[in-house]
Amino acid sequence: MQLNITIMELTKAHLVYFSPTFTSKQVATAIVQGTGIENVSEIDLTYHSPGSVQIPANSLAIIVAPVYGGKIAPLAMKRMEEIKGDNTPAVLVAVYGNRAYEKALMELDIYAVRHGFSVIAAATFVGEHSFSSVQNPISQGRPDKDDLAYAQNLGREIAEKVLNATDVEGLHLVDVRAIQRPKQPFFPLLGFMRKVMALRKKNVPMPKAPVTDSNKCTHCGACVELCPNEAILAGDELHTIAEKCTRCCACVKGCTQDARELNTPMAPLLSKYFQKQKLPQSLI
Repeated sequence: MQLNITIMELTKAHLVYFSPTFTSKQVATAIVQGTGIENVSEIDLTYHSPGSVQIPANSLAIIVAPVYGGKIAPLAMKRMEEIKGDNTPAVLVAVYGNRAYEKALMELDIYAVRHGFSVIAAATFVGEHSFSSVQNPISQGRPDKDDLAYAQNLGREIAEKVLNATDVEGLHLVDVRAIQRPKQPFFPLLGFMRKVMALRKKNVPMPKAPVTDSNKCTHCGACVELCPNEAILAGDELHTIAEKCTRCCACVKGCTQDARELNTPMAPLLSKYFQKQKLPQSLI
C-alpha cells in the first residue's frame, strides 16, 4: 500500500487533539516540535466541534486522543467526524492510562482511512490516568520528561521519513496493527481481572459522575470551564449531569478547593495492579 500523491515538502502541520486533562496535548505538542515545522494550526476538540475542516495534502496531520476504557474517548471521535483529509499524511497517537489501549489505535486508523488520511506513522503513549489521585496514583506525572523526549524524537523521525522520500514509493504507509504492544506482567493482570469479576458478581455500583463536597465548594466555576461536555452548569456546581459526564475527571483534577471526587472502586485496583510503568511505542 503506497501513498498516491506527488511527493511534497511538508511546511505546515495541523495538530488535532482532545485533551481535558492536558496529557494528549503535551504529547501532540512535543511531536510537532520535533518535526521542526513552524507553521502549526491547532484544532482543539476538547470543548467544541471544529465544524467542517479540510486538511490539504501538503500538510501533516497529527491526531492525538485519549483512551477511555480501551477505546478512543467517544466525544473525541464524535468531534473528529467533520475533519477530513485529501490523501493527507497523518500521524495517529493514542494516549492511555497505563492499563491497556486495546483496539483504540485501530479505531483511529479506521477513522483516518475513511476520512481521507494516509497514515505514515503511529504511536502509543502513557498519560496520567483520569482516576489517578494522591490516594490512588495511576501513572502519575505521565507523560514525564522521558515520554516527551521520545515524542520529540518521534517528530524528528517523521520529518526525516518525509525528507528521505524522493519518490512516492519512499513515503510508505504503516499498518497500525504491527506496532509493538507494551509488555504486561501476567500475574498483576490476572489479579486485576479476578477483582473486576468479583465486583461485577457483587453488582458493586460504579459512579457515573464525580460528586461535590458542598462544604468545600466555593462556586468558583473552574469545573464549569474545564468540563468538555457542559455537564456542569454555572451556578449549579454542586451537581454533575451524569448523562453528559465523560468521567475524564478534568473537574476533579482542576478543582481549586479539592471539592470534587470520583470515588470509583476501579481506582485502587488500577493503582495496585498496574504499578509497572509501560513505555511509549511507535511505528514509522
